[in-house]
Amino acid sequence: MSSDSDPAAFIRANTAVAAPPLLPEIRLHLAGEVTPLWQATEASLARSGLPPPFWAFAWAGGQALARYLLDHRDTVAGKAVLDFGAGSGVVAIAAALAGAARVAAAEIDPFAAAAIAANAALNGVSVAVVAADPLAGPVPAAAVVAAADVCYEQPMAGRVEAWLRRCAAAGRLVLLADPGRAYAPRDGLVECARYLVPTSRELEDREARDTAVWRVLPGAATPASARATPRRPRAGRGRGSCRGA
Repeated sequence: MSSDSDPAAFIRANTAVAAPPLLPEIRLHLAGEVTPLWQATEASLARSGLPPPFWAFAWAGGQALARYLLDHRDTVAGKAVLDFGAGSGVVAIAAALAGAARVAAAEIDPFAAAAIAANAALNGVSVAVVAADPLAGPVPAAAVVAAADVCYEQPMAGRVEAWLRRCAAAGRLVLLADPGRAYAPRDGLVECARYLVPTSRELEDREARDTAVWRVLPGAATPASARATPRRPRAGRGRGSCRGA
């Protein structure tokens, strides 16, 4: 059976169960090496136009945000949470383990959706997968909106930031984790935590990335011209305001 017809079978055949470095309490289906999996999906990508297998790797932002939620459980305990651009689902899984009342993971890639379901089952939690793109829709009902590693290219980063700002303006607690990507927001952020996340040289240009977890505040999105010049975001005041109302 081809990977096109059974993404779950493809995931089982091309990954191994492992714990990300920053999250020993969470197990995920992860690729041990980057190149073989990327090559294995090339034929499928060419046929169906699916995105690369970002779901198979524990990226620095996802690890940092998941660690933050596990270490600050009151951020999500008893609340509904939406993990945007969920990838492997690691942030959604952490939210569920931290006591969230309901957790949804927004992912339009069917392989990622299958990975989220498999990873949630591995960790004994319930995560609903939302296949629709929420960026063009109304602000979600979830009290907490989480996003990690979503600022790696334009124009998507601008669309995501504008949507996150809308969510914040509607009263949602919006958390964004970023390891210093070029197109991350520059202002209107409150730093909640910072982690040095071990990474692979196959994925990144260094062995560890300094990764921040930010609360996104309401306001205008960063202009595209400002995003073109990488610089460290300016942290706002009020570290204690990272847990919402």
